[in-house]
Amino acid sequence: MTEVEKKKRRLGRHGKKYSDARSKIEIGKQYKLDEAFGLLPEVAYAKFDETVDVAFNLGVDPKHADQMVRGAIVLPHGIGKSVRIAVLAKGDKAREAEAAGADIVGADDLIEKISGGWMDFDKMIATPDMMVAVSKVGKILGPRGLMPNPKLGTVTFDVTKAIKEQKLGKIEYRTEKTGIIHVPIGKKSFGSQKLKDNFLTLAGAILKAKPPTSKGTYIKGIVLSTTMSPGISIDAVDVTAVAG
Repeated sequence: MTEVEKKKRRLGRHGKKYSDARSKIEIGKQYKLDEAFGLLPEVAYAKFDETVDVAFNLGVDPKHADQMVRGAIVLPHGIGKSVRIAVLAKGDKAREAEAAGADIVGADDLIEKISGGWMDFDKMIATPDMMVAVSKVGKILGPRGLMPNPKLGTVTFDVTKAIKEQKLGKIEYRTEKTGIIHVPIGKKSFGSQKLKDNFLTLAGAILKAKPPTSKGTYIKGIVLSTTMSPGISIDAVDVTAVAG
């Protein structure tokens, strides 16, 4: 059970709305893809536009570097969140970043600002020539998951493309210590079809990222939920057949 699921259980254990929602989910059932996304609106009882999350339990051991599953992908319908982007660049690349819609652009001045505690952004992009400067605030950015990384497309000279992808809803996924990948795939208001489209795009990427050293069952479980709802278990075999 993920920390998010534990929190939901603590918050909703005695709530009538949560209990009513939980009663609509058949215990022990692995729902087919269409069934799961059809059921989701029935168990999402909160009045606000909840975030829809998915958790993949993978048969990997993240302690071994060659079994770490990590990547980034643009979801076809975004995640319904406005993303504030900071770009570390100089000269022409800084001007390009501003023209592409970056929320904040800077170089050494931005590094100094971050060192002083300013963190009013959701994603950071840096040109390769700025990475030495970025290392000065690595201990600040790293724990928050904001450190630019070439494998995730956030260290690049093509700042226009990187900014566009982030604005469209590029998400990063990474296995936690327990072997679980937990990421948002949109908002409740998206509706079943758009959420399913986003889910299948993510599932396809995770399937393709299977480490060669991973033995046995790769996707051991999948749970779909909203911010406040109980989780719906999805049939991993069905997902693999559709998204693989």
